[in-house]
Amino acid sequence: MSTPAPSPPLPLAGVTLLDLSRILAGPVCSQILGDLGARVIKVERPGRGDDTRQWGPPFFHGQSAYFQSVNRNKWSLALDLRQPAGRQVLDDLIRRSDLLLENFLPPEVEKFGLAPGRLKQLNPALVSCSISGFGRTGPWSDRPGYDAAIQAMSGLMAITGPIDGEPSKVGVAIADVITGLYAAISLLSGLCARRAANGSDPSQAAPRAFDLSLLDCTIASLVNVAQSCLVTGENPRRFGNGHPTIVPYQTFRAADGYLMLAVGNDGQFARLCDLLGHPEWAADPRFATNPARVTHREELVPLLEALFAQATRAEWAERLTRADVPFAPVQSLGEALSLEQVAARQMVVEVDAHGNPLKLLNSPIRIEGQSPPLPTPPPDVGEHSEQVLREFLGYDAGQIRELLAAGVCGQATDTSGTSTTDDRGPSLR
Repeated sequence: MSTPAPSPPLPLAGVTLLDLSRILAGPVCSQILGDLGARVIKVERPGRGDDTRQWGPPFFHGQSAYFQSVNRNKWSLALDLRQPAGRQVLDDLIRRSDLLLENFLPPEVEKFGLAPGRLKQLNPALVSCSISGFGRTGPWSDRPGYDAAIQAMSGLMAITGPIDGEPSKVGVAIADVITGLYAAISLLSGLCARRAANGSDPSQAAPRAFDLSLLDCTIASLVNVAQSCLVTGENPRRFGNGHPTIVPYQTFRAADGYLMLAVGNDGQFARLCDLLGHPEWAADPRFATNPARVTHREELVPLLEALFAQATRAEWAERLTRADVPFAPVQSLGEALSLEQVAARQMVVEVDAHGNPLKLLNSPIRIEGQSPPLPTPPPDVGEHSEQVLREFLGYDAGQIRELLAAGVCGQATDTSGTSTTDDRGPSLR
C-alpha cells in the first residue's frame, strides 16, 4: 500500500505570532493567522486567563463558548507579567517571534515594555500590531474601547434597526470582528514587507508597527453609507431591512415566515414582475429603473408585500429560483449551521478536547487542492507553558521548575491537580 503524500505546508508555516491580546478583536486576528499555519503563542494570566473564559453560559467542560469561538489553533502560556521574571520571559519571547499582537492600554504598554521603539530594540525584524478603542494618537488615546460603545458612537447603530424604532446594535460584536480582520491584514502586510527586504539590514527597514482603532475600523466599514454622508452632508436614515439605494432589496413576509429579496438590477426586476403577473410594472416610469424605484419605494413596496403574503417561503423559493431572481429565506442560526452547503465546505468540525467531542466553527479560508486541516481545540489556561518554555525558548528543566514554583508561569490542571498539558497540535519547532 502506498503512503499518502504529505499535505503541503500552510502559508504561514514557520511564522510565530506572540499573542498578548484578549477579549475579541485581537483573538479574531490571531485565530485567522493560526488557521493559516502560524504558531500562535497566547500569553494569559496564570489561573484566570483571558476574561472571555468566564463569559457564559453556555460553557463546555468549564470553557465558555465565547472563548472557544476565537481561540482554536493556539498554544496557551500562562505568564505573570507583573513579576520582573515574567517580563524577562516576555522579552525572550519577543526576541524569538516574527509577529506581535497586543491590546493593552497605554500605561500597560509602557509597563510591559511594548512601545514600538523598545520592540525594535529587542527584535529589529519584528512586525507588531496594537489594537485599542481609539488608537495611540488623538485626545481619546487613553480611553478603553468597548464594542457596543463603538457601534453607538461610530454611526453604525444610527443606521441599524427598524425605520420607526430605536437604533440597534448588530447581533455580534462586529466592531471587534472587523478590527480583527484589519489587524490580520496589517500583520500580513508587514510580514510581506519584511520578506521583500530579502536579507537587508532589518534595523534600516521601514517601521512595521501598526496602530489600529476600533472606532477607525468601524467607521471604515460603513463604506457607501459613510460616503453618501460625505457627499450630501446629510445623516442617513434607517431603512430597517431595506436598502438605502436599491429597491426592492429587503425582507418580505411570506405566509409562513420571511424571505430576503435582493433585486440588484433592472433585468432582475423585470423577471420578478413577470413572475408576479405584473409585467407592466417593469415599464411603469415609476418603477422602470432603480433610481425611479428608490424614489417611489413607498408606492412599490406595499404592492410587493401584498403579493408575497399569499404563498409560503417554499413556494416562493421554487418560483424565484426558476425565474433567476436573487433571494434567500430568513433562517435561524441553527438552520444555517445545518445547511448541506455548510457541511460540504466543512465549516463545522468536531475535535477532541481532552477526550470530549467538541464542535467548532472552522476557518472559512480554502486553499486550492488542500482540505482544511482539522483545528486544534481552544487551550486550557497554561496548557502549553512548559512546551513553550522548553521547545521555543530553549529553557532547561531547572529554569522551568523555578518559573513554575515562583508562580511566574502556570500550567493547566484538572480537578485533581494533575497537569493536563499534552502534545495536541504540531511541535513548536
